[in-house]
Amino acid sequence: MDHTPDFEDPLDAVSRVGLAGWELRDQLARIGGLSDADVLDFAREVEASGRIIDALRVRAAGEIAKRSQRLGDENLAARHGCRNGAELVERLTQAPTAEVWRRVRLDARTSPRESLTGETMPPLLPALAAAVDAGGIGTDAAGLISGMLQSVEHRSDPEVAALAEESLVDLATGSGTGALPATFAELKVHVQTWSMLLDQDGTPPDPERAAARRGITIGPLRDGLHRIHGAGTPELAAQLQRLNDAHGNPAVRFGTEPGLKDPDEPWTGDDVIPDLRTAAQKRHDVLLIALEAAARSEETPSLGGAAPTLLVHVALEDLVSPTGVATIDGIDTPAPAALAHRIACTGAVQKVVFDRAGRIVRLGTKERLFNHHQRRAITARDGGCVIPGCTIPAAWCEVHHVEDHAKGGPTHTDNGVLLCWWHHHTIDTAGWAIRMNRGVPEIKAPPWIDPRGIYRAAPSALTRRRARGRARPALRVGSNDALPV
Repeated sequence: MDHTPDFEDPLDAVSRVGLAGWELRDQLARIGGLSDADVLDFAREVEASGRIIDALRVRAAGEIAKRSQRLGDENLAARHGCRNGAELVERLTQAPTAEVWRRVRLDARTSPRESLTGETMPPLLPALAAAVDAGGIGTDAAGLISGMLQSVEHRSDPEVAALAEESLVDLATGSGTGALPATFAELKVHVQTWSMLLDQDGTPPDPERAAARRGITIGPLRDGLHRIHGAGTPELAAQLQRLNDAHGNPAVRFGTEPGLKDPDEPWTGDDVIPDLRTAAQKRHDVLLIALEAAARSEETPSLGGAAPTLLVHVALEDLVSPTGVATIDGIDTPAPAALAHRIACTGAVQKVVFDRAGRIVRLGTKERLFNHHQRRAITARDGGCVIPGCTIPAAWCEVHHVEDHAKGGPTHTDNGVLLCWWHHHTIDTAGWAIRMNRGVPEIKAPPWIDPRGIYRAAPSALTRRRARGRARPALRVGSNDALPV
């Protein structure tokens, strides 16, 4: 039986796709010469074309899968020595197995069906099928919608499920509402909402069974990082989200004008500095800061009669070498020796220095670190991280030696400032500069923020309180009713 369709055009489907591929490849060398406006339009058109290509991938995989379900000699996969259509597609395309099966499943629910009598029937999801074939929706989004509807189809009202399909397709494509298409993250939220609405009779999760599956795993070191993964309870997720919302510093301002401050005006808590970290990097840094603060807490259980102390091992020659390395106790992770200098400013870290023979020649002591009284005094002065715009509170900050202790800088309140982990970690590379002027920290911003290179008084506990006071309405004094002015 010949299933090859007839084309009136002399170019068949295979030739047309091949010619389109050659045409698209010709555009690769032209991207660099496009204007800013054109490159934006180009990216938009490429994405639209990519959705059409993805739709063709889905249809091709689905067609091969269907033809591989036939009996006898008509089984396409068997004729090519494969167990099923998915294996045949995988060998033809080199696509991952999971991706091949995703295409096959999506095609099964969005392509026309054939009844037992040979009649053509509409797709299970007609609205989604039309959007996929028109290139209006990506296959990732289509798979998300299709998978949710399939998971609840035996427990949901068909009419409501059809309404959900149309609503989600309109949301993903922007059609019918005149709004911009939803992002994948936004669509995912709506899909989850519809899932709960459609599956009202579903079995609610068992809190005890869910809690039993909680856990966090720290993987081995790869490319300088440890992969941390796991599953957390809603309480953990909520607490982490609150910390991230409070201290993620999302208010980032970028503008065409530098917006430079008056040289005589100090930095305050109102200043918001562009933060170039990604959202994921901010979440990492907030979690690390919280853990370091917990390690310094007096309520933290002791280890060996002392507070949990991170030991940093460094050889004497590495300590003075700009390319020296150190190791962290408990993790076989080589790190720059500069790490030993930086984290030794905190009370939760102790630095051990060895000579070539392995003899201990220097041991960090409490005298080298800022004690509790000094930290309280510095906290009362600074009120938090002194870098303008940083929202990390004082309790989570580390005390930084403005003049390096290794170069003779004293462990004194006039030589210590509060820095969060991130700004402490990057203080030597990010362009910020700190100096002390009669016991008052002064900050110079990087040249890309303030090219004038002017030092100004750092944000302090006093300026932070004034900023909070300006945010509250003033009260009219002298009457029985204190009313906002």
